[in-house]
Amino acid sequence: MNQVQRGDPAAFVLADEAPHNQLTPITADHPAISRHSHPSTFPRISAPNPSVQAPVSSLGPTQPNPSASPTHPPPTPNPRRRRRSPSSEELEAESLEGSVIQRGGGGVDDNRGAGPSDRLLAYEKPSTPKRRRLGKKTMRLDPDSSNSNGSRHQSNGSSLSPVQKSTHSNPNSANGHSANGTSSPHRNGTSSAISRAKSRSYFGHDREEVTRLLIQGLGDLGYYNSAERLSVESGYEVETPSVAAFRHAVLQGEWAEAEALLFGTEVIEDGGGVSISNGDSHRHEGLRFAENANKKELKFRMREQKYLELLEERDLGSALMVLRQELTPMNQDTSKLHELSSLIVCQSADDLKAQARWDGALGSSRHILLEELSKSISPSVMIPEHRLAVLLNQVKQNQISKCLYHNPHTSPSLFADHICDRSQFPLRTIRELKESTGEVWFVEFSHNGKLLAASGEGGTVIIYDTGGFTIQHMFKDHTQHVPYLTWSPDDSKMITCSHDHQAKVWDMDSGQCILTIDHHGEPVTTAAWAPDGQSFVTGSLDMQTQLCLWNLNGDQVHRWATDYRIMDSAISPDGQRLVTISSEKQIFVYNFITREQLYCIVLRTKMTCISISHDSRYLLVNMAENEVQLIDIETADIVRRFLGQRQSVFTIRSAFGGADENLVISGSEDSKVYIWHKENGTLIETLEGHASGCVNAVAWNPADPCMFASAGDDQNVRIWSKEDAQKQPSNSRFDRSRASTYQGSGAIL
Repeated sequence: MNQVQRGDPAAFVLADEAPHNQLTPITADHPAISRHSHPSTFPRISAPNPSVQAPVSSLGPTQPNPSASPTHPPPTPNPRRRRRSPSSEELEAESLEGSVIQRGGGGVDDNRGAGPSDRLLAYEKPSTPKRRRLGKKTMRLDPDSSNSNGSRHQSNGSSLSPVQKSTHSNPNSANGHSANGTSSPHRNGTSSAISRAKSRSYFGHDREEVTRLLIQGLGDLGYYNSAERLSVESGYEVETPSVAAFRHAVLQGEWAEAEALLFGTEVIEDGGGVSISNGDSHRHEGLRFAENANKKELKFRMREQKYLELLEERDLGSALMVLRQELTPMNQDTSKLHELSSLIVCQSADDLKAQARWDGALGSSRHILLEELSKSISPSVMIPEHRLAVLLNQVKQNQISKCLYHNPHTSPSLFADHICDRSQFPLRTIRELKESTGEVWFVEFSHNGKLLAASGEGGTVIIYDTGGFTIQHMFKDHTQHVPYLTWSPDDSKMITCSHDHQAKVWDMDSGQCILTIDHHGEPVTTAAWAPDGQSFVTGSLDMQTQLCLWNLNGDQVHRWATDYRIMDSAISPDGQRLVTISSEKQIFVYNFITREQLYCIVLRTKMTCISISHDSRYLLVNMAENEVQLIDIETADIVRRFLGQRQSVFTIRSAFGGADENLVISGSEDSKVYIWHKENGTLIETLEGHASGCVNAVAWNPADPCMFASAGDDQNVRIWSKEDAQKQPSNSRFDRSRASTYQGSGAIL
């Protein structure tokens, strides 16, 4: 047996030793060795791993040359003699067998068997020795090289991932000189680029997570080539093939395949093919679920979509089988099953979409379903949709939550930390409106911010033009106090509620009363418009017709059977919820579509008013014990409490405020206005201005984030704005040429 002498700088494959494994011939790892007298130094080669097949020179072991020149006697045979490395001429001859790469353009890759992760771009680099050819006939860049046209640089983790390194790198060159022998040696990734690539941390964040988010974000932005390039360069993919197949199956409506990919299935062996399971050729385990995921609910949602699509295609037989054999045995929501079964009688696809409130297979329903399903799949397996945008939005919201005086319409920039100047916040009174003849109990801006309505004691309703705060209309039809009014969604109409037991609908162009509701036996305390503006709800203190739904013809569409007096009501902007508060310290939440009661909240103290946020998520409730509460409508949880204002006896109203409803504003019994930050509950400002009595109501201008109004017992409406706003005269002028006064009976039903 041949031995290796101690002190040898390296151990080599011996010339008279047969290779351990016969592999497909590839190019030798080292360039031609000069025959000059100066000795060569070679790197040490690690002991071969029996599980890894080392490349073998295509030239085979070197044999003695019997025809050597007699002037140069052959050397003494040495059993440790290494194999001769191929000459440069032999390398050129062998390179003709490799792949053809067109420099500077689109080359032709002969590596037909290589997968996407095995393909690398070849870059032109002038005046450099020929690069060695790897076993899979692809070209490899030097560790610290860049392409000749400067379009790509290796920086901060741009080297290959460990998976790609194991695929593309030659084990014999990993510890030694570069391929052409001219670059400085890099031993085990000591170059800065490779060291950075090996680090799992990116400024305290996981490198793989950051890279995958960037790839997804580039795709969301439409930069698909850049996303693919980053994926190839980093070695990371946004999602696995199983997740990609699941996404495709859902979006294409291939429901059997989607269920198999999500939940797993037994795979019948057919004598060929490759299993996608984790080492088990007979079973695909499915995708990994998030914690507390409800698998039965996910399966029900997928089958529900399948059922609706079959109904849309008018394949009633198949739809009925899905309902009976797939949906019903799951024992999910019985009311939901009844609702689905009733859809079979729909006469057309359009009728189905209207009844199911569903936009069809070609609409957004599949995308919505996929988004819902992805929330129950482990985020490490399937990144939630638009995750980078969501994270950036959270960054902005965090900055907004720390900015006490945030009130601009524009979104904060990501380039710098955000902070707003107090001088741009509405802190001073710029106008006092003194036309009311009694206490002002309610005030509200129109949705477009062009008009302001005020009502209260005495029954007169005044409409101001916010351009110059001249009077646009005066309604004097009510015979008693008007504690409440509300604008229609398009601002073309207004409902006023009075202690005279009537609710009136007004046309805002003509200033005429077009409808009177007089079916209530007690004061009408509240009204709320449906989002379409074609119907509305009224609430009263009587015990017979407390809560009713009306159309614009005055017909009663629905009456809720309640046994409590209605203090206030509101319909969510999305049209899904109707919320009321009673005189018995209760909050009732109804499904406005089905008219069914969803839940009831019993509180410890009396409530005076409610309002719903524009995103339909939160309910703002004024409590009679010096407190305003923010409640999540879906969960009924108290999100935040706002303290400081005074309220115990009288009806005090609060409202959302600011450009993005990031503020909460309320009146108080101590003649002050209180403003809090909605996200953290911090009391920002306490404003004084009203002379005496209560500040009964406040309203923020939806079109001007730097303007709000307050109404008080001092019979004044005060307009607040920022410091640099021009102060107006304290008394508004009554433009009688433009104002209209209406006093008549209207249409009484």
